[in-house]
Amino acid sequence: MTMCIRLIIDCRCRIGSALLRCVVLLLSLLSVSAAVDADDGAKHSVGIVRPDSLEHDVDSVKADDMALDLDAVVVTGTLTPKPLKSVPVITRLITSADIRRSDATNIGDLLQSELPGIEFSYSMNQQTSLNMQGFGGNSVLFLVDGERLAGETLDNIDYARLNLDNVARVEIVKGAASSLYGSNAVGGVVNLISKIPDEPVAANVNARFGAYGSRRYGASLSVMKGRVGSVTNVQYKCVDSISLTDGNPDKGDYGKIYGHSIWNVKERLIYLLNDRLRFTGRAGYFFRQRNSQEAVKERYRDFAGGLKGNLDMSDGAKLEASYAFDQYDKSDYQVETRYDVRDYSNVQHNVTARYSKTLFGFATLTGGGDFMRDYLMSYQFADNGSKRQYVADGYIQADLGLSPNFDLLGGARYDYYSEASVSHVSSKLAFMHKMRRFTLRGSYAGGFRAPTLKEMYMNFNMANIFMIYGNPDLKSEMSHNFSLSGEYARHRYNFTLIGFFNMVDNRISTAWNTVLRGQQYVNMSRMNISGLEANAVMALPEGLGLRLSYSFTHEHIKKGAPMVSSTRPHTATIKVDCNRKFKNYGLYVALSGRILSSVTVDEFTSVTSYESTQRVTYPSYAMWKLIVNQSVWRGVSLNVTVDNLFNYRPEYYYSNSPSTTGTTLAVGLSIDIDKMVKRGLL
Repeated sequence: MTMCIRLIIDCRCRIGSALLRCVVLLLSLLSVSAAVDADDGAKHSVGIVRPDSLEHDVDSVKADDMALDLDAVVVTGTLTPKPLKSVPVITRLITSADIRRSDATNIGDLLQSELPGIEFSYSMNQQTSLNMQGFGGNSVLFLVDGERLAGETLDNIDYARLNLDNVARVEIVKGAASSLYGSNAVGGVVNLISKIPDEPVAANVNARFGAYGSRRYGASLSVMKGRVGSVTNVQYKCVDSISLTDGNPDKGDYGKIYGHSIWNVKERLIYLLNDRLRFTGRAGYFFRQRNSQEAVKERYRDFAGGLKGNLDMSDGAKLEASYAFDQYDKSDYQVETRYDVRDYSNVQHNVTARYSKTLFGFATLTGGGDFMRDYLMSYQFADNGSKRQYVADGYIQADLGLSPNFDLLGGARYDYYSEASVSHVSSKLAFMHKMRRFTLRGSYAGGFRAPTLKEMYMNFNMANIFMIYGNPDLKSEMSHNFSLSGEYARHRYNFTLIGFFNMVDNRISTAWNTVLRGQQYVNMSRMNISGLEANAVMALPEGLGLRLSYSFTHEHIKKGAPMVSSTRPHTATIKVDCNRKFKNYGLYVALSGRILSSVTVDEFTSVTSYESTQRVTYPSYAMWKLIVNQSVWRGVSLNVTVDNLFNYRPEYYYSNSPSTTGTTLAVGLSIDIDKMVKRGLL
């Protein structure tokens, strides 16, 4: 009995000591927030995305016993697996532990909290819109396991489709990547890579409850028995409508955020025919309903599936072939009549093949091609019509490890779009030079985006105010991206400084056409985007971690032209965390913040004139989040999140302001059933 009492006292003392250390470190950053608010966001700190070695999992070793390890394997920048430290193309990595600890409810929350230079905001009809260092959603390619997503709204995919519950990691490549990924990769690539079963049986159930009636329920089951594996994931999310202005029109452009509900179901099957040949089949269903009106509910559906085969040949070569299907639909559900009227459908069939081989022990050659059939039926076409086009491409890339300290990467891709009658060649050249603890990277990459079917054939009456017309004569967007970075890594420290410059030609936008008496898609004159990004990661003793990130973006606009871009020139993210592990208890505490500078734009005062504008400055702001995660026994995790910790509330709600009414609290519970069974708790 005396021994038990001593153990309990010792355990409580250790927990109390860990909590005290975490709280002291976290409180030290409160002065930073106060200084930022007082200085209107003029001063910012800098940082980098945490690599796998910094996951700080409660089941891992203490941070003071570990060094920075950049051996995490990534694939997006080169299409072949390479350690993060050996990739010539700058790649950001967000691990599954980062996802879990961030308590992000969607991909926008995750990317904004982990990376500077990214902002998700609202556009027309409260549709989500992306800005990543000056590039919009139609210029940043989102992939799931390397596959494209069908459907878009106001140039953005449906980000709600991207379920984070079964994601092993997220890889981000900023800057042009069209030499590998073709159209839409003008500004970068975001690739969500799914988990694969690595245990005989693994099962998880989770739930999260937060403000405004937000609820999330999830369950996953993975099985690997012999040569057959399966991963099943089901998630349901919903939130009530949020009143922002209490009916006062002087407080915002909009006064309410629409409530919604989401179902997301995914299945992945793996079959190992032998030690060299693997087949992966997948299927998914997505359903989202927005409650924007009482009489009509907006519905969004997606059906996706595919089959992929991977063959490891006897000579070390690798061959991959796949077929992917994706159909994204929109409909309006009439509550009174119960009719569900579909008015939008984007269907894509895509066949791909890729071959890679290492020659002479230092050169890896990769080549492949894709063929896609793209079909679009839309309410934005005349008479709700439909259009289709065929896309074909071929690419080749050489990765040359010329010495243990020098790597050279070069590649090119040819794309052809049938309906746009567009053919284009995109190229890339990158190098990496290691000098003990310092790594230098530099690259040139061409970006390319073909005009979409919507941009060529749109014929849409915008609420009886004006028409929006497509333009079959549009030219393709093109960009030339240059980047140079230096990275210093030693033991527990990692520092990176990146400079970039983009020349963007023929950017596609809308302008008023006096002949048509409406807006029409046109090609704009050249625009240059330049900037820098600074990053720092520190794994400190006693389980403490610090990450600072800063991004500066400048858009060079022709003298005299209106400043219409809403890109914030300065953004920063900060995270300080503390992780402690005891025998039957783990504690993780993190304070994270997003700091965004003010931005000045010229807004057009008339939809029929591009001459009358007014200059508006949107204010800077900072949002902070406090996360406390506790691991109780093995497999049970309790998460408590205080969002908008310092109770920020905009004076006026607009598209680029946070849709918050103040500090909110959320509680989440995650149970790994298989771990509990192993521990004999069930």
